[in-house]
Amino acid sequence: MRYFFFLDETGDHGLSYIDKNFPLFLLCGTLIREDNLRFFEEEVNNFKRKYFKTDKIVLHSREIRRCEGPFQILFDLDLKAKFYNDLNTLIGKCVYYIVGAGINKEEHIRRYGKSAKDPYSLSLSFVMERVIFCLDKMDPASVVEVVVEERGRKEDSVLLSHYNLILDRGTYYVSPERIKKKVVRFDFHPKRDNIIGLQLADLCAYPLARNILNPEVSYIPFNIIEKKIYCNEKEEYMGWGLKIFP
Repeated sequence: MRYFFFLDETGDHGLSYIDKNFPLFLLCGTLIREDNLRFFEEEVNNFKRKYFKTDKIVLHSREIRRCEGPFQILFDLDLKAKFYNDLNTLIGKCVYYIVGAGINKEEHIRRYGKSAKDPYSLSLSFVMERVIFCLDKMDPASVVEVVVEERGRKEDSVLLSHYNLILDRGTYYVSPERIKKKVVRFDFHPKRDNIIGLQLADLCAYPLARNILNPEVSYIPFNIIEKKIYCNEKEEYMGWGLKIFP
């Protein structure tokens, strides 16, 4: 069986500046089986046509929260309530798994100083390990295609180099042979390609990061996706589907 692993981010990965209100970099992946993905794509396109009369709209968490661009329609509060209810229902009923890694940049710099590694590269190692664990547990004969949202030529080149390093050396817990056996493709795509799986990853990333930063504050979007996080038999996801470093 073929799976797709869509990767998106929230927060700034750079270590030269830290936003005191958002000192976290998070890489969020959504792992979805091919047949479930096709069904979800159809459902999302129907949702888009319902609210925008077209399926060409790209669902973007930040624009939705700020009612920007095509999401200015959400200034109509009655429409906004219906929109969020339908969107939350879609995200909640789709069958997928979340695998994420968050880097607390303040603590990372405090602990490692000038030897602190790039948060994006670190996060990629963490999520690639865990997606292998997840697939081996659910479907040992499966393979996966990794789809990453483009960020820029330089940034993508650095990330691809780190991915190739993972292929060559493996990670602390996963051998390179094990990764090569599972991962059959690693591709970048721009937001304009309107890839539904990347939009799902984007919609999951911010709620996940917000809960890490403010776990005591209930947040409906996180409550909806929490049960999607890859976990162990005891339904514990910290350290499994969600890695916080350091």
